[in-house]
Amino acid sequence: MAPVFGHGRLRLYLLGLLDQAPRHGYEVIRLLEERFHGMYAPSAGTVYPRLAKLEQEGLVSHTTEGGRKVYSLTEAGRDELDRRREELAELEREIHESVRGLAVEIREDVRSSAQELREEVRAAAARAHVEDHRGAEERGGAHWAGPWGDRDAWRAAKQEWQRAKREMKQQARMAKEESRRAEQESKRARQEAAAARDQAQRAQAHARAELLRLRQRFQEQVQEHLGRGDWPSGVLDGVSELTRELAALAGAAAARPSDAGAAPPAGAAAPERAVPDWAVPEWAGVDDTASTDPRRDLERLLDHFRDDVRDAARDRGLTAEQLGEVRRHLSEVAATISLLLDGR
Repeated sequence: MAPVFGHGRLRLYLLGLLDQAPRHGYEVIRLLEERFHGMYAPSAGTVYPRLAKLEQEGLVSHTTEGGRKVYSLTEAGRDELDRRREELAELEREIHESVRGLAVEIREDVRSSAQELREEVRAAAARAHVEDHRGAEERGGAHWAGPWGDRDAWRAAKQEWQRAKREMKQQARMAKEESRRAEQESKRARQEAAAARDQAQRAQAHARAELLRLRQRFQEQVQEHLGRGDWPSGVLDGVSELTRELAALAGAAAARPSDAGAAPPAGAAAPERAVPDWAVPEWAGVDDTASTDPRRDLERLLDHFRDDVRDAARDRGLTAEQLGEVRRHLSEVAATISLLLDGR
């Protein structure tokens, strides 16, 4: 069997099994054996140390039921699995292909065994014919010469041939069924992989649309204050709003949109998001319009902004795609603020 579980992929598959339901180690071994239709079964020395390692990493936890450790996913384990859904679907597809390949090998072995058995039966019948003919001549009679010379031997050979035919047919049916089941599971794995890719693309489109909306909102708010000649308040309100929106966006990243309508089309106006009170930073309500040292206050404001965004990314996670969008968005915000300060 090809090394489907090479490079730590058994670890990922164990997370997938525990995501379905809490299980004890023996049940995990049995499920893997069933998954490969009895063609592969990991040993307890393979499964239990990996479950213990996952528990050390905080990805699974266990309770004791009837003297057995029953393992289940933690929140960290679910996050790890969510990040690697597409890799898990690809692993499922490779397992299906491996099982289907084994079914093909079984069919070839059955054909080869059947051919060898037919040749052996023909050779045995030929030997029996020669020996019976020779025995009949030695006895001086030819009535039972030929293949019917030893009726018991011929009957035994015929029964053996019939038994072999039944076994070959049974093995052929089993191989055909295994191939059909492997094909169905491979098709399902391909569909799941395609669904995972579509979901990831929708999530990226949603994040991109949100960041475009944030940029437009920030620019409009700063321009509104600039028109009134109140640029410090404009910068403060704009950065505060940007921080709240980025925090809300990072919090929503863990629950990516799964329906087709979650991501607004490019260029379309996105619906307004109600920012919860807990997401509003404390420094957002400070009134700096009467500041005696605006430059120093701006530095403090940017420090608060940096700390809040950094904490949100650390606590909620940040993907490479989101980082690219945030980088582009912040570069445009920086340019807008620079132009604003140049024209004060």
